[in-house]
Amino acid sequence: MKQFVLLTLNLIFMMTMQAQTKEKAALLLIETQNEWMHPQGNLYKALVEDQALMQQSIQQIEKALTYARNHNLTVIHVGLSFTAGYPELGLATSGLRHAIPKAGTFQAGAFGTSFYETVQPIEGEFIVKGRTGASAFTGSNLDVYLRNNHIEKLFLVGYATHVCVESTFRDAHERGYHAVVLSDATAAFNATQQQYFLDEIVHHFGSQQTTEAFTSSK
Repeated sequence: MKQFVLLTLNLIFMMTMQAQTKEKAALLLIETQNEWMHPQGNLYKALVEDQALMQQSIQQIEKALTYARNHNLTVIHVGLSFTAGYPELGLATSGLRHAIPKAGTFQAGAFGTSFYETVQPIEGEFIVKGRTGASAFTGSNLDVYLRNNHIEKLFLVGYATHVCVESTFRDAHERGYHAVVLSDATAAFNATQQQYFLDEIVHHFGSQQTTEAFTSSK
């Protein structure tokens, strides 16, 4: 009897330690909005050179999101939405702060700013607010949400790979998170940009895996 009790206590201790050391994770969807994903989106029409790459990424994002929902993984949606006139961006003469107002993208209430129909947030999923930069963390409530909910590992999907996904990926690393990009659930403007990020950038700031590997995990 004594030996049985000791074995039981040991088992409980081991299970507790595993629960304490296992990273709590979230799926982070970056700019899964009509601007990128819908054929009538301004950015889709202006910047997407490789439509096959884009369509592949959409299918893989849908698979990753379905898996996350079915396995009770935290889902976080990070879009862009600016006030009329883009006062948040100031009077920049270069970079995204200049390009976004010039292109007229991500205006609050506009079609392009809406989340794409197959990956729209559902009740209980967190929608990041206040974002004003390339990184999902810039100006937003993402970091405080992650820390308050003890989330340490982030699986990144979305757009564009070499701009906002990369910016978020780097920023997550600098803030102490374990960032993993799902390599086929993101898309750049073309395959060259996509592959450069995967080959030359990822290993500096985190890791990568395919959507198949993500959906096969326990």
